[in-house]
Amino acid sequence: MSETAETVQVRPVDPSEQAEVLALLKPYVEQRKLLRRTIDELDTLLPNGFVAVADGRIVGFATLEIYSRKLAEVRALVVATDQQGKGVGHLLVEACLRRAREKDIMEVMAISSAESFFLSCGFGFTLPDEKKAFFLQTGSRH
Repeated sequence: MSETAETVQVRPVDPSEQAEVLALLKPYVEQRKLLRRTIDELDTLLPNGFVAVADGRIVGFATLEIYSRKLAEVRALVVATDQQGKGVGHLLVEACLRRAREKDIMEVMAISSAESFFLSCGFGFTLPDEKKAFFLQTGSRH
């Protein structure tokens, strides 16, 4: 792991950091890499959210959205551009997976265009018994 990742601290997000998290998410929303989050939506994600902090600055965010004891999802994973490729994203995913294990969640999924990244974190394309996830968009993207 790079020197930068070793100097990054990953910890649970504090609700008072909501504005900083929204600012970190904003460019990715504008590029349509992430869905827009309202303040209320972000509030529901923060209890299982984590930030990566380097030199007193939030440089990454991810959250674990828990749907049931069977399934959770890594959501809103972002890393500041200047910190990408340094292991910060892996640290955030590891924090989400630890939380899932603490809560005895059976499976964790990720929906992302960052295919190689999630494969490198141990995710795969299929569920046990060769099941696949299917999606149908029923509303407009924000």
